[in-house]
Amino acid sequence: MKKLIQPIGLIFALFVNSSFASTKVDHAALVNADSSNEQWLTTGKNYQENRFSPLNQINRSNVKDLTLVNRTYLPEWRGIEATPILIDGTLYFTGPWSKVFAVDAKSGEIQWTYDPQVPKQTAINGCCDVVNRGVAAWDDKIYFGTFDGRLIALERKTGKLVWQKKTVDETKPYTITGAPRIVKGLVFIGNGGAELGVRGYFSAYDAQTGEMKWRFYTVPGNPKDGFENEAMQHAAKTWTGQWWKYGGGGTVWDSMAYDPELDLLYVGTGNGSPWDRNHRSPQGGDNLYLSSILALKPESGKLVWYYQTTPGDSWDFTATQHMILADLKIKNKVRKVLMQAPKNGYFYLLDRTNGELIRADAFTYMNWSTGIDMQTGKPIESDFARYQDVNAEIAPNYDGGHNWHPMSFDPELGYVFIPGRNTVSFYGRDLDWEFNKTGFGTGAGWNLAIGTRPDKPFIRDKKAPPRNGFLKAWNPLTGQAAWTVIQDEFWNGGVLATGGKLVFQGTADGYLKVYNSANGELLLSYQTGVGILAAPMSYQLDGRQYITVAAGWGGGYGMKNIHTDKLRSGQLLTFALKTVENQQENIVHKNNLVEFDRFSPASSPIQVNQQWQTDADKFQRGETLFYANCAVCHAVNEGRGGVAPNLRTSHMIKQQVLPMVLLNGALLSRGMPSFSGRLDQTEVTALSHFLESLQNNKRPSKQ
Repeated sequence: MKKLIQPIGLIFALFVNSSFASTKVDHAALVNADSSNEQWLTTGKNYQENRFSPLNQINRSNVKDLTLVNRTYLPEWRGIEATPILIDGTLYFTGPWSKVFAVDAKSGEIQWTYDPQVPKQTAINGCCDVVNRGVAAWDDKIYFGTFDGRLIALERKTGKLVWQKKTVDETKPYTITGAPRIVKGLVFIGNGGAELGVRGYFSAYDAQTGEMKWRFYTVPGNPKDGFENEAMQHAAKTWTGQWWKYGGGGTVWDSMAYDPELDLLYVGTGNGSPWDRNHRSPQGGDNLYLSSILALKPESGKLVWYYQTTPGDSWDFTATQHMILADLKIKNKVRKVLMQAPKNGYFYLLDRTNGELIRADAFTYMNWSTGIDMQTGKPIESDFARYQDVNAEIAPNYDGGHNWHPMSFDPELGYVFIPGRNTVSFYGRDLDWEFNKTGFGTGAGWNLAIGTRPDKPFIRDKKAPPRNGFLKAWNPLTGQAAWTVIQDEFWNGGVLATGGKLVFQGTADGYLKVYNSANGELLLSYQTGVGILAAPMSYQLDGRQYITVAAGWGGGYGMKNIHTDKLRSGQLLTFALKTVENQQENIVHKNNLVEFDRFSPASSPIQVNQQWQTDADKFQRGETLFYANCAVCHAVNEGRGGVAPNLRTSHMIKQQVLPMVLLNGALLSRGMPSFSGRLDQTEVTALSHFLESLQNNKRPSKQ
């Protein structure tokens, strides 16, 4: 086992390794990112974001001999969602709390780490764990966003801070979890926060100085304040009421792509805030530019065209999911296309020169829409879709037919590989909704929209399939799946396609699975011992092909749910074909392993105050508080929790203990934020009563 390079020896190590950090990443390098198999310069492999490696040393005939050659333990736990980039033999990627790691690609040795010291209290501003999806490179620097809203530039060689800029208003619950993209020396970064009531935007910064060059808002502000540009003036016509008081949403928290020939930057936008359009725009309207794909000039931020996937979004159907650019032959004509499978369940094929819809087809089970009107490009909504007078079981739900987990595209086969799922959930209008600046969902109830009404009928979907995951090889020209693999696991990782005619995907229950890309045949299933969310990547060094994936269970779904008993620290896993010299994996930094410290269940039944057992009002108040503040991370079901403990079994919910956690920040160092200023003692008492009642299976009823 090789020794860890300690900081005191880092200068010497860099001096003797003259090739380290020698490449200057510029516009030409990024445009021609596919020219070298020894580099992986952007999170999506190239500007097209196709996550396709032409390497074929690992192929269908020998993939059974793939073995884990490096397992680098990271001193972190919680979700890891980043695909590393590779420059000059070093892998760069991010982990929880926006920490950055530089790791030798061959040995697995950590070269350096950078901790931006994100305040643990900021976890309260996130919907889906303190995750980060990666870094970008330009010149001799590495760039990344932090959970508390900073954009940071580091020296690639040493990890030393060059500059940092605050990109958000710290008085509002903005976060950054997405990877930056860079075009011609401009760094583009968006943010999240729609669930907590913010106005979406993304910005361009000078890569050398950190100076902001322009900012594009995705939804209009208060018309009395004027509009930033013509795009906002046009968008305002599609809103009603006083939406600006509630933020509006439309945050750009993930996907971007770039076409150098057209010089267009493509950006996906998020959901409305609050979810139910009836609350934010009561007289209706498309609410531009929610759930849209935007095409802009990167140097000016001028909008060239847009396509809205879900007009008047009321379901959290974001369009921030992975976009892929390709040139496809359609009706004997090669067209420049953009492909996206957003949450709403349709696979979109657009002409990326002008935004024209070529086709849109359902890739997962859905009932909220019966098709797309090809004249208007808008979905044809089902009668119950907006849950106006019913509680409707709608598919897909807020988890989406496809979420952030990256797709890949094999240009030789012509297939897009979609890591998706079948989902269905009830939506109902929340009559008690009131704007709340501090609560999750900017109001009462869970998820802004789900507030089922007992006085209205419940419409169940008897045709909905069981909730499951799937991997589909999608033919964008026919709008059909060439093959489908049904997966019991629901929340699996992103995918990589290779020239070996293989598709690689990590799973929630800890496997790296490899499929025949032509027919979906499972060729390898390798148990790694840790749930995988991120997409793998591939490269070749000294004539040997490697597959690397960053692993760490967590994220929005993983905070509450678990699919493997081995929740430890994050890991960087590297695979290659077996050789005589290397038959066993290289375990790196074993001493840095951090066992997951979870709460232990209560050792004995908790005695419930007898008065509370009949206090239905207090129980209901506690239930409302739980779903508005806690349910995004914590479960209260009969099973186990995920990264965050299941509060049905936690001893921390007692009346004497819970105030110390929620009001005094007793567990702040472990990432559990204080709710002081959001909850008072009376509310914490009601919350404790609700949780203790659940533990004792005693739900009070009104007399």
